[in-house]
Amino acid sequence: MLKKPNILVVGSFMMDLIASTRRAPGSGETVVGLKFQTAPGGKGANQAVQCARLGARVTMVGQVGDDAFGKAMVDTARASGVDVSHVSVDPKESSGMGHITLEVTEHGAQNRITICPGANFTLTVEDVAWLKDEIGRYDLLMMQFELPMDVIETVAGWARDAGVIVMINPAPAAPMSERLLACTTYLSPNEHEAAQLADHPIDVSHGVDMADVAAVSRALRARGVKNLIITLGENGSIAAGEDGIHHTPCVRMPHVADPTAAGDSFVAAFCTGLTAGLPQGEALAFASHAAALTVSRMGAMPSLPTVDEVQALLTERKYAGFDPRILDALK
Repeated sequence: MLKKPNILVVGSFMMDLIASTRRAPGSGETVVGLKFQTAPGGKGANQAVQCARLGARVTMVGQVGDDAFGKAMVDTARASGVDVSHVSVDPKESSGMGHITLEVTEHGAQNRITICPGANFTLTVEDVAWLKDEIGRYDLLMMQFELPMDVIETVAGWARDAGVIVMINPAPAAPMSERLLACTTYLSPNEHEAAQLADHPIDVSHGVDMADVAAVSRALRARGVKNLIITLGENGSIAAGEDGIHHTPCVRMPHVADPTAAGDSFVAAFCTGLTAGLPQGEALAFASHAAALTVSRMGAMPSLPTVDEVQALLTERKYAGFDPRILDALK
């Protein structure tokens, strides 16, 4: 029987400014785009919203600016069921912003993203000091790399000391200290981030090169990573731990509209499924189905599916790992 998990997300808010184009411009070049739109996002907020839409109880800790973007992002998270009472406002800094160029071709869509962290990077350890005594009431802590690293390392240490599962999604890629690695229960990079952390490439040009995956896994486990989950886009995901390396295939959709929040959807769904009571392999399958729905829609937060939608896709695709009806416990 599944339970409703209690998840803490300490992370970022970013308003995404999305320009769709048939061809991304080269250096010094101007192209005529297809469409422009805005969508609330940020890796932390995306993951918090996804967990909430999948049935978890979610508390979000972060910071926005005193502007229209900040209000819109917090309102969207609140409307999805996220507790945003611990999201602070910096009156002197703008909200974070992500500039996304979405190249749309007959083969799908690829994105190029530049972020300006704004108020996300003015969050301090003192701002989140209340967590030191409260963090033990959560089942799992999720963090990403769109906040100051001293905040990330400190909160991870508090969670480890309290016996809370710590999921680190090291995106965008940045070096990880031994202090942070020692606090990490699950590390979930994509193939580029994993290659950078391990200083070893992963070739996915013709499927997944398992020799590369094994080398990356060995390198990161040697640094103390207990459980490694590498997302590989259309090549699915890899889980590496004490019981070896396991591949979960991608759940393909007829059309890829926007891959922007796919990784956020995946890691959030995995954390929700795992802390709800699904075995790791089934939690990964749950995550793959959630991410498949996400890439079929435009925008970051707007594309994130509900538990009803993931349940329907599991049924449609005849997933046999568990009866999708057990997800009713999350509603």
